[in-house]
Amino acid sequence: MARRARLDAELVRRKLARSREQAAQLVAAGRVQVRGTVAHKVAAMVDPADPVIVTGEDPQTEYVSRGGHKLAGALAAFAPKGLAVEGRRCLDAGASTGGFTDVLLRAGARRVVAVDVGYGQLAWPIRTDERVDVHERTNVRTLTPEAIGGPVDLTVADLSFISLRLVLPALAACTGPDGDLALMVKPQFEVGKERVGAGGVVRDWRLRAEAVLDVAAAAAELGLGVVDVTASPLPGPSGNVEFFVWFRRGAPAADRERVEAVVAAGPSGPSEEAPEGTAGDADAGAAAAGLDSTRPAPAAPGNDRPVAILEET
Repeated sequence: MARRARLDAELVRRKLARSREQAAQLVAAGRVQVRGTVAHKVAAMVDPADPVIVTGEDPQTEYVSRGGHKLAGALAAFAPKGLAVEGRRCLDAGASTGGFTDVLLRAGARRVVAVDVGYGQLAWPIRTDERVDVHERTNVRTLTPEAIGGPVDLTVADLSFISLRLVLPALAACTGPDGDLALMVKPQFEVGKERVGAGGVVRDWRLRAEAVLDVAAAAAELGLGVVDVTASPLPGPSGNVEFFVWFRRGAPAADRERVEAVVAAGPSGPSEEAPEGTAGDADAGAAAAGLDSTRPAPAAPGNDRPVAILEET
């Protein structure tokens, strides 16, 4: 008799989910039924012969992690201004389970270098894709072009527990002279612990704007200007508004008024106490955009390295 298996593992085996993380999301959403009954626990044991179905949208059209929807939204926002993925060699810094890598592959990336300080997190369909070069147990802060086979054309990043300002030098060095960087800025890891609110959330749009400008200033010292900024279509799990900044060599420096307008607008409209004349003043491409960054937080002991935690989930 075939052995029973955990529900999340069985969903992956039957190709009803692309990863155990995605399987957990499907169960949490109430979309998985076992023997005609909605399942509530990913650890529930099921028999190979048990009928298991996933209701709603085809899970194969979803990304391997929730984070994929964040990058997909940013690429859609940046596309009208010329950011392209097709045919390019890309770097996914803080790959974690591979949500960003998944998006890049679907967008036509020629190759993706997936880098993460962790081990064993990358979803199996991504790990085994011949277009993906996997670099685990690798500190992004000390990454070099030589370590990844030369500079890439496009760099994306989703990093936690470290200020993006500390990682920018390595990311810039790993990006070719004509390359682009679409990096996610997380205010909770930029403003400093003393300025993070209850629940680990940065609620003051002014701190977010200050953060964006600080990160942009650090990028400018490396010769990187700001092409555009946009808010992530999804917040972090604690409710933090996260932002993507598109950097490129030769682009102009960040414009304070533009940044404040975009940050105040956020992903879903003006923030409370937004400055008069900011929300809504940005052009149509920025109206639904937001940018998030703040001052670098002092690295906590043992945490001075980029770690892609499951903020993607």
